[in-house]
Amino acid sequence: MARAALFLPEASDYIGSSPGETKSLATPALQSPFVQGLMESAKQHSLPISVGIHEPSDNPTSSRIKNSLIWISAQGELVHRYQKLHLFDLEIDNGPKMRESDVIEPGNSIEPPYPSPVGKVGSCICFDLRFAEIALSLKRQGADVIVYPSAFTPETGKVHWLPLLRARAIETESYVFAAAQVGQHNEKRRSYGHSIAIDPWGEVVAELSGEQKDEPEVCFVDVDLEKVRKTREMVPLKRRTDVYPEV
Repeated sequence: MARAALFLPEASDYIGSSPGETKSLATPALQSPFVQGLMESAKQHSLPISVGIHEPSDNPTSSRIKNSLIWISAQGELVHRYQKLHLFDLEIDNGPKMRESDVIEPGNSIEPPYPSPVGKVGSCICFDLRFAEIALSLKRQGADVIVYPSAFTPETGKVHWLPLLRARAIETESYVFAAAQVGQHNEKRRSYGHSIAIDPWGEVVAELSGEQKDEPEVCFVDVDLEKVRKTREMVPLKRRTDVYPEV
């Protein structure tokens, strides 16, 4: 089999209809039937898988859960985990309120890129996309590919999704893969979709359908690590860390 990997969206296990349901459904990864099935498939097909899931907190006294991105090896083993750092908390007087942190416990570290059949992969999740510092740190640590599994809302996705992803690819001179939830999940929740892959030059090399599409889709992308090297050689980004801090 050709060298390949599968990248799935944020919260691929479920999207709850209420905070209570979201928390109650969280299961330790190795006990989750969903994750167990992916581990079996990864081993059967020798295909590593990146997938977003929910997990209980490591703190037994916490009432919140983790929004995690895990990497399942081609041998069917869970070998890498990243916990979402940035959470969307919106509170406007006499306006909308949404506090992701009421349900989700934020992570505390940028995880080093890990080796994969498509190069070294750096992990981010959804709202992390708005913070370039993580991507810059991952690039400095050797990432060839940066992933943003997401569940963007249609309102923000229509305006911000593509510009932000292209910016992250251009400023890190890396491939960017953003597998995205799409369509109606429940009465309260709909996702923008438009899963996308962008090359180190900032060009879109694959894109799937948007929020009007409720059918599962998949795209295939050839990763050229030589293009990563050549892009960084052609446009050397020499940071002035004598003037500002290195990320």
